[in-house]
Amino acid sequence: MPIRRRSYSRSSDGKSEPTSYSRTLKFVSTNRLRFAPAPTGSLHIGSARTALFNWLYARHTEGELVLRIEDTNAELARPELIDNIHRSLEWLQIDFDGEPVRQSERTDLYNDAVEQWLADGLAYVDDGAVRFRVPNEGTTSWEDAVRGNVVFENRHIEDFVVRRSDGSATFFTANAVDDLDLEITHVVRGEDLVNVTPKVIMLRQALGATDVPEFAHLPLIVNEQRKKLSKRRDDVALENYRDRGVLATAMINYLALLGWGPPDDIEIRPVEEIIELFELDDVNPSSAMFDAKKLEAINGEYLRAMNPQDFTQALQPWIEDQPWSDMVDPTRLAKVAPLVQERTRVLSEAPPQLDFFFMESPEIDHDAWEKIMLKEEAALILESVHKVFVDTDWEVDVLHDALRTIGESHQMKLGKAQAPVRVAVTGRSVGPPLFESMHALGRETVLARIAVARQMLADAQK
Repeated sequence: MPIRRRSYSRSSDGKSEPTSYSRTLKFVSTNRLRFAPAPTGSLHIGSARTALFNWLYARHTEGELVLRIEDTNAELARPELIDNIHRSLEWLQIDFDGEPVRQSERTDLYNDAVEQWLADGLAYVDDGAVRFRVPNEGTTSWEDAVRGNVVFENRHIEDFVVRRSDGSATFFTANAVDDLDLEITHVVRGEDLVNVTPKVIMLRQALGATDVPEFAHLPLIVNEQRKKLSKRRDDVALENYRDRGVLATAMINYLALLGWGPPDDIEIRPVEEIIELFELDDVNPSSAMFDAKKLEAINGEYLRAMNPQDFTQALQPWIEDQPWSDMVDPTRLAKVAPLVQERTRVLSEAPPQLDFFFMESPEIDHDAWEKIMLKEEAALILESVHKVFVDTDWEVDVLHDALRTIGESHQMKLGKAQAPVRVAVTGRSVGPPLFESMHALGRETVLARIAVARQMLADAQK
């Protein structure tokens, strides 16, 4: 339905009448939403979820989404803080309609509104700051898409500041003015702002609006202890997960599940399907727990679904950060990267599993050496392997069968027989598939590493 807007003010007898702040009568048929972050540092997981839900609903309804930077405080107008918001949102693949709106550039609008409230007797000056006069009686209410009917008794709301003594507009003023001026039809934000809403509605009405946007106050995001996520206690910066190697598509998928669930209960799905299914009415008002392990599990699903070439390409920035990156042969990387694809949850986990492919000699894990290589059978296995691997066909299946036969000759199952070989060749007791790894390394390298390990064992016995 088109939303009809007309300006009015409250007269002394409580009736509505036009004001000088009047806007032209408008009919709005397109849903318009906004994401309004304050640039205080890294984008918070909760803010990212809010941005995503606004974006999903805007795209679901073929509406518009506005980015509004709440930087009325001069300290928050620093370019590096605002750039951080843009980088995070771009990584999350959230796009906006039109140019970003910055509240620091709209101070005249806020001052006009405050002066009108003063002229209409709806506000007064108190110790250098302007306060809005809250009615002593009645209620302020709205129908919330998530929480149903929400009602506040006006007598419990104090006269609140709308302009500070330094002349700057408060959060309430900027919100009310901007949402009306930008023709916002839906306000989707966190439940921690529920108490703000009656004040904004009052200011909106005092600006002449006869309607309110549809509000949807999203549930809190809590940690495993069911406490609200905190910058002081929890890892809440979106960029930290990006830097660990979470894919943007996986993060979108997971954030969408924090308070919303698809009607068919299929959690992992393309963003296009999430957009198609997303409804504000389906958001659950109960707190949503942020589970980093579940996020990594979902990310692992996305990584495993990539073709090998795309996985190798996605891995490239993390490889470039390694001290051995200058020894990386692109051809070999393309061959061995898929060996760790199945066991990688975040991209930063992959390089430590791949280093032995590119280093001249592997870094030996001390615990693995002590646990596996100091057993008597380790030297026997390595001796037999070195003899057999000298002239056997260098194919994965052949290597597998040869080591299994060696193990049987020593009354050992394959899993136990391959343990000392793995430590000798890779430096650790766990890692990518052993036979595929040896095939990629080549006969000469494998035999050289086994020879080094045998010599180390001989030296230890002496």
